Amino acid sequence: MRVYLPRVHDSEDVVAGPELLDTSGGTETILVVEDDSEVRSTVTDLLRELGYDVLSAKDATNALPILESGVKIDLLFTDVVMPGPLRSPELARKAKERMPDIGILFTSGYTENAIVHGGRLDPDVSLLTKPYTRQMLAARIREALNRR
Repeated sequence: MRVYLPRVHDSEDVVAGPELLDTSGGTETILVVEDDSEVRSTVTDLLRELGYDVLSAKDATNALPILESGVKIDLLFTDVVMPGPLRSPELARKAKERMPDIGILFTSGYTENAIVHGGRLDPDVSLLTKPYTRQMLAARIREALNRR
């Protein structure tokens, strides 16, 4: 099979790069809820390097007492799919009930469309898809905190 395309002498269209992302850190407190201990450790370390105070839990059930402790938490950063009886969307709802000003940022290895269309999250939920870079994590965390 052969494909013949017309020769073009115009210059190549260059796709614009991503907008500059705000990757500055902050001093807010973030609760990281992630069942994979290596991912949780890496994310916690990255956020601490950015200046954030970080609390962590291995699942939603262990995160709930932290939310109920009275500690000021500015952002809940949680994996969507985790083991245990308490699911992340329910944890986020409970967090909002206790702290109406808390930011919520979900993360998942599934694509956004799969999660939204799978009925797991509402379409207006903030989601950071795995894998992500340090720059993308910093930018989405900052965006979620600023949006509160």
